[in-house]
Formats: sequence, structure tokens, C-alpha cells
Amino acid sequence: MASSPKSLANPTFVIVFMVIFLCYTPLVLAQCEAESKNGCHDKEEAMKLKIIAFVAILLASMIGVSLPLFSRRMPSLGPDRDLFTIVKAFASGVILATGYMHVLPDSFDDLMSDCLPENPWKKFPFTTFVAMLSAIVTLMVDSFAMSVYRKHHAKALMAGDTDVARLENGDVQIENHGHEHHGVMDEKSQLLLRHRVIAQVLELGIIVHSVVIGLAMGASENPCTIRSLIAALCFHQMFEGMGLGGCILQAEYKFKLKAIMVLFFSATTPLGIVLGIGLSKVYSETSPTSLIVVGLLNASSAGLLNYMALVDLLAADFLGPKLQTNMKLQIWSYVAVLLGAGFMSLMAKWA
Repeated sequence: MASSPKSLANPTFVIVFMVIFLCYTPLVLAQCEAESKNGCHDKEEAMKLKIIAFVAILLASMIGVSLPLFSRRMPSLGPDRDLFTIVKAFASGVILATGYMHVLPDSFDDLMSDCLPENPWKKFPFTTFVAMLSAIVTLMVDSFAMSVYRKHHAKALMAGDTDVARLENGDVQIENHGHEHHGVMDEKSQLLLRHRVIAQVLELGIIVHSVVIGLAMGASENPCTIRSLIAALCFHQMFEGMGLGGCILQAEYKFKLKAIMVLFFSATTPLGIVLGIGLSKVYSETSPTSLIVVGLLNASSAGLLNYMALVDLLAADFLGPKLQTNMKLQIWSYVAVLLGAGFMSLMAKWA
């Protein structure tokens, strides 16, 4: 017989429920805390490794994201060269594997943890649901941003009396020689705007998961975990930075905006480490709040990264005219994608 509302309000029922809850909760929390402290635990050694990680990841990030920006001084690495296309394909494979092999599994681990109540976290696949929503939202941002940029540029062309319209936040001039009548953008202008939207949205997704991994490393007091993470994250940040740097280069921003985007990418993970160190006394990887927040952020980041890697980076290049008209370059680019995804997937064994 189903319980009535009156029976649920019975003091005896409430007391029994509270006793069971208070007895069970400490056991769960104690088990979670014990799991978090298993293995090596050395606060001083962990702090030394965090300092090393801060410097190493900062340098790796700066080198990775800056290399494509200096490619103009090396003609063989210019954006119009085949080698640049292959390197970008490798970096796109790294970004794709980051979403599928690192960020998404971490979200599953967090949101399916025994430290969270079974209902609703084990009754519904929140990770894939949030990742799906994130991919859709990314598509919406992608689409709306292009519409806004095009509308803004069209108004500038319609209102201007000169033959030159300057794109927002850029230093590249788009000339109007009669083929942009009534505010219609030419193919070059549209492609440039597309690169700018891709660079901004991709950096947003990278920053989100970079903060999360930096925070987790900074709060950890397990030298064994940190030691294995340093090499993996340096590799990850360097080649992910190369992918982002290639997008920033193709966006043809002014020097100031390029420097800001490089700084944000390079400093995000190290700042996350500092934040984790500062919160290490109050932050617990196994607390329900931390698991939920980090798990949802990872799921959102995974959806964004997977969308960007597949749609804006890989599909845009492989279905574009350059690779479609050069079968040899297309094959080498596929090899580069598989190598990038393979190396990053291998890193999942340690990180």
C-alpha cells in the first residue's frame, strides 16, 4: 500500500530516516576521502612538482601557440603551404582526441562517482546529454556570430562612401572594386570572418577545460599523479596550442589581439594550478559539489571541442578546395590526423 502524505510526515518515520541518513553519509564520505588519499601522499614533494609543472606547462603552451604566428618568417610554414596544412591536421587530431579520450571520460568518472547519490546521477547519462547540448550551443554561437559579423560588415559597406571597409578588430583591408554591391561580402571576406569566429570559439572551449585540469593538479597532493601529468599536459598544451595558433594566424588579427589570445591560452592552465594550490585546504576532488561542477564543465568542454575539431577544423579543411584538389596532400593530412589523435589517445594511459 502506498504511503500517504500524512504517514510521510509521521515523526517516527522522519527520525528513522534521519538516523539512517546520518549513519550512511559519513561512511560514504569516509570511503570517498580514503579513495582520494590512496597511493603516495607527500605534500612537500607535490608542491615541488607543481612548481615544475607551472613553469613547464607555461613554456610548452607559449611555444605551441606562438610557433604558427612566427611561420610568416619561414616561407615553408606559411598558411598557404602544404606543410602548414599537415601540421594543422596533426594539431586538429590532438584537439579531437582531447575531447573524446580525456575530457569526456573525466566527466563520466566525476558524474558517475560513488560519492554522488544514485538518483539522479546514475539514473541519467548527464555527461553525454550536456556534451550534446554543448555541441548544439556551439553551433548556435558559430552561426549567430557569423550572422552578426556579416550584418555588421554589410552595414559598413552600405554606409561608407569610400572603397575600403575595415573588418572589426583586424588590420586587413577588404577592397570594394564593385563586386560587393549592396553590402554583399566577397569570398575572401567571408573566409576571414569564418577564421575569426573559429579562433574565438575554440579558445573559449580550450580555456574552460584548461582551468579544470590546472585546478585538479594544483589541489592534488599525490606526487605520483602529478609526475605523470606533467609530461602529458606539456605535450597536450603544446600541440593544442599549435592548433589554436594556426587558427589565430589565419584570422589575421592585429598584434595586440594576437598577444592577448596567446597570453590567455598560455596562462590559463598555470593559473588553474595556482588556484588549485590556494584552494587545496578547502577543495576536495571527491566532494559532491566539486564532482558535479567539474563533471558538468568537462562535459560542456568535451562537446565544444569535439564539435570544433570535427566541423570547424577537420571538415572545413578536408572538404575545402585545397585538399579536395590534391589527393596526395589529403592522404598525408589524414595520416597527420591519425598520428595526432593516436599520440593524444596514448597519453590517456597516464593522464
